Amino acid sequence: MGWRRERFESHEGEVGVLLADGSEPGPVYFDIGSGTYVHESTDWWVYTGELRRPTATSMRGRCACGWRAARAFPIDWQRVDPADLTAYDVSGPLQDWEAHMDEVAARAVRLPEDVAGLLKRLYERLDELVDDEPLTVLRAVDRLEAIVGVYGPMAARLVTGIGEAGGGMVRVAEALGMTEEAAGSRLRHYRYLDF
Repeated sequence: MGWRRERFESHEGEVGVLLADGSEPGPVYFDIGSGTYVHESTDWWVYTGELRRPTATSMRGRCACGWRAARAFPIDWQRVDPADLTAYDVSGPLQDWEAHMDEVAARAVRLPEDVAGLLKRLYERLDELVDDEPLTVLRAVDRLEAIVGVYGPMAARLVTGIGEAGGGMVRVAEALGMTEEAAGSRLRHYRYLDF
């Protein structure tokens, strides 16, 4: 599992690697038996050069949205412990991804303070109630779903029109703080809730 930031989950980050020529390698495939399934991985630590795998010479931060960090950090394979991969320092790529996420968050639409406050208080109150009064929480969630059922489709149809007219899904995804794929999926989900 990669790096995630709350409220921006579709922008999952991870360590990416580069080969000596500066290119980014494709996945490494593992044939683990005689079945038809072949496991693949893009985890940074599989690019060791062993067993005909490509050899990564450096690492950088990358994101599910397609973003790649400009900075690259050399990989010292002599210091990588296969038994404890978390001991190897990947803080540089992580810091770059965090900076990317700060930019994503800055471009996302801001909720009005009163709406953000209401949502925060509702979350906190439901959290207080859930253990002792789960039926009350279910009743509240039912009311929330009714609200989503009214306003989700309405907003999704309006946003779909905006996306088609000016900037496409890139603009919508940026405003929602999501990848284009996640934004498209979210719009389709809300758009057809009332059918």
